[in-house]
Amino acid sequence: MVPQSQVVKFSHRIHTLNRQIPTPRTLSEKIIDGIAPTPHLILGSHEFSAYVPQTGRMQRQHQHRAALSFNYDGIRASGRQGKEVTRLDGTTSQRIQRHTEIESQIRQTLQRLGFKVATRQSKALPESAGDLLELASEAAWLRFMLNDLPALREQGWEIEYTDDFAFNLAEVDDWYAQIDEASGRDWFDLELGIEVNGQRLSLLPILLNVLRSHPELLNPAQLHKRRDDEQLLVQIPAPAGEARRSLQVALPYGRLKPVLATLGDFYLREPGETSVRLPTLDATRLNALEDLPLSWQGGERVRGLGERLRDIRLQPAQTPDGLNAILRPYQIEGLSWMQALRELEVGGILADDMGLGKTLQTLAHLLSEKNAGRLTRPAMVVMPTSLIPNWQDEAERFAPGLRVLALQGIGRRKHFDNLQDYDLLLTTYALLPKDLAHFKGLMLHVLILDEAQYIKSPGSKAAQAARQLEARQRLCLSGTPLENHLGELWSLFHFLLPGWLGDAKAFNRDYRVPIERQGNGERLQHLNARIKPFLLRRTKEQVATELPAKTEMIHWVELSDAQRDVYETMRLAMDQKVRAEITRKGVARSQIIILEALLKLRQVCCDLRLINSEASTARGAHSGKLASLMEMLEELLAEGRRVLLFSQFTSMLRLIEAELQQRGIAYALLTGETRDRRAPVQDFQSGQLQIFLISLKAGGVGLNLTAADTVIHYDPWWNPAAENQATDRAYRIGQEKPVFVYKLITRGTVEEKIQQLQQEKSALAAGVLDGRQAGDWRLAAEDIDALLAPLPGKRHGASAR
Repeated sequence: MVPQSQVVKFSHRIHTLNRQIPTPRTLSEKIIDGIAPTPHLILGSHEFSAYVPQTGRMQRQHQHRAALSFNYDGIRASGRQGKEVTRLDGTTSQRIQRHTEIESQIRQTLQRLGFKVATRQSKALPESAGDLLELASEAAWLRFMLNDLPALREQGWEIEYTDDFAFNLAEVDDWYAQIDEASGRDWFDLELGIEVNGQRLSLLPILLNVLRSHPELLNPAQLHKRRDDEQLLVQIPAPAGEARRSLQVALPYGRLKPVLATLGDFYLREPGETSVRLPTLDATRLNALEDLPLSWQGGERVRGLGERLRDIRLQPAQTPDGLNAILRPYQIEGLSWMQALRELEVGGILADDMGLGKTLQTLAHLLSEKNAGRLTRPAMVVMPTSLIPNWQDEAERFAPGLRVLALQGIGRRKHFDNLQDYDLLLTTYALLPKDLAHFKGLMLHVLILDEAQYIKSPGSKAAQAARQLEARQRLCLSGTPLENHLGELWSLFHFLLPGWLGDAKAFNRDYRVPIERQGNGERLQHLNARIKPFLLRRTKEQVATELPAKTEMIHWVELSDAQRDVYETMRLAMDQKVRAEITRKGVARSQIIILEALLKLRQVCCDLRLINSEASTARGAHSGKLASLMEMLEELLAEGRRVLLFSQFTSMLRLIEAELQQRGIAYALLTGETRDRRAPVQDFQSGQLQIFLISLKAGGVGLNLTAADTVIHYDPWWNPAAENQATDRAYRIGQEKPVFVYKLITRGTVEEKIQQLQQEKSALAAGVLDGRQAGDWRLAAEDIDALLAPLPGKRHGASAR
């Protein structure tokens, strides 16, 4: 039984508690209808791994979501259910009315920006965050963040990011370029970068990460397709010591294009570096960056050099006193270019067409150096033996103030001790290696290689000797610096600017294989850009507008019956021989056998006596081409035409001689065996003779035969440069008459197929020298099939013309 005292105490406590409990009050309600909703957007991302069937691998992927809700004076609502939101304010329950029309307009704004309702679940945002929306692609998200989100902020939208949102972008405060020239005269270091939140960040490692996954950005054609206002999203690392995640920035392609195009080939070769080391002459690369709003730091000398190399021909030089010639405008440009190269202490290739006066321009350059007091050492020109008289004559005629010494014959040795007494030394490719010991201690002012294609093989004795000579400036003169393949151009630059195009192995990898075998136009453009300041190329069509017209024609001829029989017999035998060789060694290692086969077939096309001097076929049956030539010459001579007749085979010229002698037709002759080259040239130029027979090798250079108005190529070969050089003996400055060029081609034979190869060879040369697109001119299996194809059926009644 509970004591009475405890019962009293318990009752007292209950009474006390009852007095503390407030009496319930009735809540009042209030409807509020004047609050406009503020859009609230939450943005989030989720990264995960997923299996990709196309690649057969697990790959990292991202999902991005936006959650839309509406802020009604601090209370957020989402979805389309419920016409009001409620909140308690003291004893009043406030029921805030939602404005569905305004909410609908806000949704339509996002729809216009590309947002759609997200139909798939994602961990990027919880469903409670609001109405879940998505965009179609990463690019669409980037465009929204860069172009549309700022406008939404200005309109009062509330924007919120999760920590994992992939497009939370930092702003780029500035772009900078820093050049360090302290590394030496021959090199400079270049760093390109951006400034974000006060931190300088080199672009090299940043873009390197991008290029590993997007190597197509190094392809100029692919890069060109990007709009300038299009953005590239890149990650930038957090500062050292900070635990925050990496930031991202958006870089516009309008700024990246010059950077990637200028330095793209270095990005994949300098891992771990923040700058690239460039040769000083690569200062021309900086010109592409001039239009960018960069903060430049240092490098005034290098940037100035880049501008001068770009504008190398803009400052015209004065014709030197003592030059007995009036230089044409393009010749003034050539002189200015050589003078500018000398000032920059670099060399170059004057690659004008034959007949545009490369010798005259060079003499003007040397005379300018002498007049300025800079020719304190002799200059030297190395050339084919046949050109020594030409240089002597032109120097005496145009620059008599130059003291010239031709080093020829046994008598040259007596001059070796007095070479410093002359302004200009003339020697030959044949003698240079022999006399090198006498030249090694000789410091030259200018070293010039005329017909520089003679050193197209870098391992030749002449090329090795030329590279050992010391000179303040090196120049190459050549109308055909590229005859067969890009390796010849590399050899010239290996003499002019060693290392400029890399070593031979690197050049083959970076240029020859992509351009010659793959037809890669981007690599061709890159090569053109590298050689442009150091190669001056003008064609007659571009600069010599005063030249009369040149007309080129194919003169088709038919094989004689005897030739057809021998051709088919020879073709079958050679076809079997070539196929067997290719089977054993492959096409690349069968070139000698292939060329031998083509040579035999070409000789059959010319005259059967070239393959069998004892041939006893009836007169006129030896060669349909020779018979056609004689008919042609009779017609041309009757018209008073002056004819240059070229053949690669001196034995063919002897057969043509015999025919001319039998007809009593006087002629001049020039071959490699001709001792006195001046006499036949003077006889023809003076008008004593109407026909000049010339071997292609002996007469392709160093002749001025403007008295001719007709050129005939008796036996075309695959190298168009050699033919064009020969044609230019007549079609050159000083020619006043129209020039007609005939190529004698036997129908259906290897000669016809060679014409197609010629065009492909020309395409390669044009692509490099003139900056045009190069074609793929490999001698593929189908080319061999075409060259060794059987003769078509005999054409009856066909005209020789």
